[in-house]
Amino acid sequence: MFVPFLIMLREGLEAALIVSLIASYLKRTRRTRWFGAMWAGVIIAAALCLALGLFINATTGEFPQKQQELFEGLVAVIAVIILTWMVFWMRKVSRSVKAQLEEAVERALQTSGGGWALVLMVFLAVAREGLESVFFLLAAFTQDVGSAPPLGALLGLLSAVMIGALIYWGGVRLNLAKFFKWTSLFIIFVAAGLAAGAIRAFHEAGLWNHWQEVAFDLSATLSTHTLFGTLLEGVLGYQEAPTLSEVAIWLLYLIPALLLFFMPARATSRALSQ
Repeated sequence: MFVPFLIMLREGLEAALIVSLIASYLKRTRRTRWFGAMWAGVIIAAALCLALGLFINATTGEFPQKQQELFEGLVAVIAVIILTWMVFWMRKVSRSVKAQLEEAVERALQTSGGGWALVLMVFLAVAREGLESVFFLLAAFTQDVGSAPPLGALLGLLSAVMIGALIYWGGVRLNLAKFFKWTSLFIIFVAAGLAAGAIRAFHEAGLWNHWQEVAFDLSATLSTHTLFGTLLEGVLGYQEAPTLSEVAIWLLYLIPALLLFFMPARATSRALSQ
């Protein structure tokens, strides 16, 4: 429940900040008549992402077991890529996102179909956050069934909407730099667990059968049947007896990601562009 909550809080807050910045710019430049176009873009993007998530979730249950495992592995890989991109993209553009959004709004409103251009611009900005959430939540739900993950996601989204409203109307100040920094660090560990889960799913699908020896067995000291073990399994993808391939993928993802994360932002940008 906690991981879906945190992801939806972060993604929802990013979307809320985007909408808040656009609304503030429209209000400051006395263009509040375009609020309808802005909200139309938000609603269409949210409806599309929700429909896509429900459709994929409903259809995958009809797959045979091996195909379902393959699908879960592919979704986990996509989620890892999206989460990693999200962490380093936000780190790179956090200082200039306001100026970029205002410039995009200005360009949209100066076109001949300004209203429709603004709808499209807001739609693309919000849909990107929504699609990121869809693929991550699909990966999270396949690894943790029951009502808790959807409830956590809903609570995270509602919290993000409330914080966004407080920032816009209530003048609440939030240290977003620290918020995104620490949630990004946590997300890197979540993505590492998803990467290990992906290789496990590919093995169940019959695509990966190498290094399946048990690397270590902690069932006697930290079983997934204990409260703390269950918490680690749900949050970080912990396994009490992982295979060599799972440990290898976990380390191959986590070590480079942490090194890039703790590098200075400009150095990280150069490293990713090479």
